[in-house]
Order: sequence, then structure tokens, then C-alpha cells
Amino acid sequence: METINENIVTVICGETGSGKTTQIPQFLYEAGYANDGQLIGITEPRRVAAISMAQRVGEELGAPTEVSYQIRYEGNRTDKTRILFMTDGVLMKEMESDIMLKKYSAILIDEAHERSMYSDVLIGMLSRIAPLRAKTSNPLKLIIMSATLRLDDFTHKRLFPVIEPKVINVEARQFPVTVHFEKRTPDDYMIAAFRKVCRIHEALPDGAVLVFVSGQQEVRQLLKKLVARYPIQYEKSKDGELLVRGGKKWKKKRLEEVQNLKLEDFKEDRNQRFDGEDLLETGVGDTMWDDYEDGEQEENDRLDTPMSLPPKDCPPLYCLPLYSLLSSEKQRRVFEPPPEGARMCVIATNVAETSLTIPGVKYVVDSGYEKRRLYDPITGVSQFVVTHVSQASADQRAGRAGRIAPGHAYRLYSSAVFQNFEKFSRPEILDKPADQLVLHLKSMNIVKVVNFPFPSAPDPETLEAAESRLIKLGALATTTKDGRTEARITPLGRSLSVFPLAPAYAKVIAMANQHSLMPYAILLISALSVREPLVPVSSIRGETDEETKEKMTEVLKLRRGWCGKGPGRRLGDLLVLMHAVNCSETEKMNAAACARLGLRHKAMKEIHRLRIQLTNIVNTSFKQAADVTFDPNLPSPSDAQAQMLRQMMVAGLADRIAKRVDRSAGDEEVPKGAYQTMKLQVREGERDLD
Repeated sequence: METINENIVTVICGETGSGKTTQIPQFLYEAGYANDGQLIGITEPRRVAAISMAQRVGEELGAPTEVSYQIRYEGNRTDKTRILFMTDGVLMKEMESDIMLKKYSAILIDEAHERSMYSDVLIGMLSRIAPLRAKTSNPLKLIIMSATLRLDDFTHKRLFPVIEPKVINVEARQFPVTVHFEKRTPDDYMIAAFRKVCRIHEALPDGAVLVFVSGQQEVRQLLKKLVARYPIQYEKSKDGELLVRGGKKWKKKRLEEVQNLKLEDFKEDRNQRFDGEDLLETGVGDTMWDDYEDGEQEENDRLDTPMSLPPKDCPPLYCLPLYSLLSSEKQRRVFEPPPEGARMCVIATNVAETSLTIPGVKYVVDSGYEKRRLYDPITGVSQFVVTHVSQASADQRAGRAGRIAPGHAYRLYSSAVFQNFEKFSRPEILDKPADQLVLHLKSMNIVKVVNFPFPSAPDPETLEAAESRLIKLGALATTTKDGRTEARITPLGRSLSVFPLAPAYAKVIAMANQHSLMPYAILLISALSVREPLVPVSSIRGETDEETKEKMTEVLKLRRGWCGKGPGRRLGDLLVLMHAVNCSETEKMNAAACARLGLRHKAMKEIHRLRIQLTNIVNTSFKQAADVTFDPNLPSPSDAQAQMLRQMMVAGLADRIAKRVDRSAGDEEVPKGAYQTMKLQVREGERDLD
């Protein structure tokens, strides 16, 4: 607190679990930073973290009414609020009306090491606001909290030219973790992960296992095979409690075997080999896990490798998935204790790396991979690729094992491969189109975005490409002043900047006002803004093969019906999405109904909330618009309305247009259903390449 009191900017570096997020806001509160109606603001990159941290700090402080949260769609902020946890986008929105953040006495940027785009922008803005506020009678303290030692980006002169931030290193409060590397990196990390979990479960003492793989599909594959090898049978105790059959007997026997065993003395026999029959059945036989089976058999074959039978006295393994698209109810199961007598094993993506702490983890199995979204900064085209994590991320994963006792982290790659990893993950702002960011900064009258004090500045070409796309969209217009050409925001651009959407989507909504199609445009853009609202048909499962086939057939029949008839059918997949949302609204977004319709329940709820939010923004920001009401039972668009919606989508997404290529269109043989995008012209030296 002495450091914070004596410095305008403080950078606090401490590993996840050191207490930065929960304790520092309380220190500030007790030091009087919430007096006289002032607020202590903490930004989080994820919504779940903002909600859970607000609840935790409120309980610890003994003043739950004074600790609140505010996220995109909801919040419990009141006049009594003194500590506010929020997502970084919420604070960015608040700065539009109060650039100096006069209501706040301190701003804490949490999880700064994740380098989300808006966290970086906030740091850049606050690096100028905090010194200005220091000259007034109402100073603002800026506290940047990071879990890694990459501090140069937060302390360099370009970001803080006038002041020098004070850096504090906080020692982590966790037990030692022994890191094990492979002598040789395996050819297939999924097979290696499966074998490693089996060895840990069959040979090591109690403790939960956390496995990191790259994506949702791999989570499902590994989960299916582990459940098949270690099935769980349940029984009820006398008082009705659900127990693992034989779990108590195994637990007593296991404790006798390992009471004198020290975890630190365990050494794995790397020459040990599993042999024998392949016992990994295709069917799991437990309907609890049917939702997680993968539909692509050739992918599942990766794990169909010969292994010996597990020991007869092998304990049950309670396996759970964890990834971002999983429903909130199923995500919460990882925080609950497993059935008595069973060991918990969580198969997760990188969502379990920092923000979430799973209780009881003693063993971490790290594949060393993650699925990362890579963007072409010039064209804006993106793709997901599986790539190595950074060294900092690998260390974060290993640290998950040392929370309750000494732990072990098993890295499924050699130390030589680890040395070739990037030291830190690339900031999101360097790998993402900057259209929405540039428009937001322009709306705050920052004309020269290239001069903005980013912690890690994007390539000037990326910013220029974003400005070029916004000019074509009509959100910016070039002006000449004192012989210099500048791109300034237009009235249309200011209208678009009020929406929490990509500028192209915001323009579709703006145009809808001219054609009395606002409710349809809001529905359509809401559905397009949410990830994967439709469940892949290959992932739909029943309790039997016959029931699975019936469910798949029913969902396909539904989706064909959603395509519509007549000229309106030419709206294509967009019409399917609109009908899918209408069906979920008709069913009151019931989880069982969404499953029957082949819709992702979590996505449908988010679309519903986004529709309400966009409707409120239109009613408050577009005075010339007629009062727009939220209609959950919106009728299907007429043929004329569907045609107008098509034209609006083309106008808003002109750089995303492609046309179907027929086989007879040219001499070259083209695949069935192929599409041709616009040609790009790229300059290389003195030549133009098409």
C-alpha cells in the first residue's frame, strides 16, 4: 500500500493464486480509496471471472452490497457499490461519457499478461489519464496486475514518457511442482496424453488430474476413451447419497498401500510399454457421457492403440470436460467434489490456464498445444490453427498442480522442444483486425491512431488497412488539413461506434432503419455475432445407435424446413439462423427443447440477451427511428423483406462476397459447390500479383 500511495502507476507481478485479484481491492477499500462515494474499479478479461471475483471479495470483506459486478448483459451495480468488477469492454464504454473516469479513485487492470485487445487499449488510455488526474485534487491510481515477468511492455518510455511505474514482485503461495519432460517428443500427443493419464491413475496416490489439449474435439475424443477404459458404476448409500460402487473399499486399500509413499520419490519407468488387446470400445455404455462423443470415427482412431487391461483393483476415474462452449451448468461440475471413492480427471482447453482454479489438482498433463485464431491483418481473413503454446503458458499450466500439495506436471514434449517455444504469447492486438478498435478510438477524437500509446503497437499496415475498410464502409472520410491527409469519423461512423459489434454488422443495423426492418436485422446480426448456435449434426447422440440416427434425421429435417420456400429461400443460411432463433424463443429457450432442435442452449441465451441490448441501444441512440420493440415471436420475413435483408448484408459485407463456380464455368475442374472470392492485388517489388 505504501508503494501504491506514493506512485501514480504500480505494476504488480505475481503468479496466479498469489491473491492479487481478491486481496488488493480489499487493501484499497480499507485504506480509504472508496470514501466520499469514489469507486475502486477492477477489469477482468472474462465475464465469469468478474462475477465470481465480486462474489468472493464481497464475502471476504463482509460487505456484499458494496462489491458488485458489471458485464456486457447484466450486473448488480447500485448506488452503494464501492468496489466494481467489470469486463474491460464495460470500462471502455464508460470512458466514452467520462474520459477522465472522475468517479474512480483507482483502476486495477487484472490478468494483463493475457494481452486482450481492450486491456491493452485501456492501459494506453490510462497511461495518459492517470498523470493528468495526479495534477488535480482527485488523483487516480493505476495498478497493472500480471502473472508473468514480461514487464517491459508495461513500463517502457513510449507508454509512460513522464513517469516511471513502480514494479512489485509477489511470491506465489503454492507448493513446489516437479516438471517432467519426455526424452523424445511423441509423434501423436493425444495417444501420449491417454497413456500418461492411465499411468498416473493406476500408479500414483490420490489427487485430481488436469489434462490440457488444444480444442473441443480433442477433449471429447480423450474423454470418450478414458470413460471406456475406466467406467463408473454408481450405487446409493443408506441415506440416499450417490456413491461409486466399491469406491470405499478401494479407497481404504489404496490408503494402506500409499501411506508411506512420498510423491517426490516417484520416478516413472519410461521404458515401460503397454501391450495386449485393444480394449477401447467404441461405445461408452454410460449415457452421462453421450453428449461428448465425437462423430468422426477416423479422428477417434488416433486413440485406438493396443493397451493392457487395467488392474482389477483399479479405482474409478470420474472424467469431466471443460471448454468455452460448454454450458455453464456443466462447467461448474469441475468445482464440485467427485463421487466418494473416485479420482477426478478434467480434460480441458486453455480456458483452465489462468482464470479458473480447479480444486484438488495434483497432476497436470500438458500436450503443449492450443488452438489459436490467426488473422491476416490486411485482408481480415481468419483461421483456427493448432500451434505450440508459449513458455509462459506452459508454466501457467504447470502451476495448476501446486495449489493444495506438492504436485507433478508431465509435459508431453522434450526440453529441447520447450526451448523453441515463444517466451510469451503474442498480444491479441497484433493478430486481430483492428476495424472496431480504430473506429472506437476515432469516436473518442483520436485522429492519429498510429500514434496511440499501445503497450505493443500493431503494425502500421494493419491500422492503415482497417482505416481503408472503414472508409469504404462510410464510417470514415478522408480530409486534408495543412497539407496532411487524415481519416476522420463521419456521422455514420459515430452511429456505428455505439454498437458493441463489428462495424460491418453495425452498418447493417443502421441501414435497416431506412427500410423498417430493424427487428429482423437485430435478430440476424445477434445470431451472426454468437459462436456456433447450431450443434453439428455429427455431435448429436441418443442412448442407442438407432435413437442417434432418429435424432440426426429429425434435426436435418428441421433444418431443411428452416430453409424456407420461394424467393425467400435465397437468403440461404441466414434464414436458417433466423428460424432457429425463433424456434428457441417459442420454446422459451428451454434446455431440453434446444437439445431436441439441435441448438446450443448457451448460444441461444446469449443471442436473446444481445437482441435485448441492441434493441435498447437503437431506442436510445437513434432518435429518428420508430420505437423498436423486442418481439420473441417475430414472424418469418416475407419474400420482399428477405430480398432487402440480402441487399443490406451485401452492402455491409462487401469485402466478404463470393460467388458459386459451376463445373462448366471454366476449363479447370472445380469441386462441387466451390466458391470464388474476390481477387486480391498484392504489390511485390515492382510487380502486381493477382
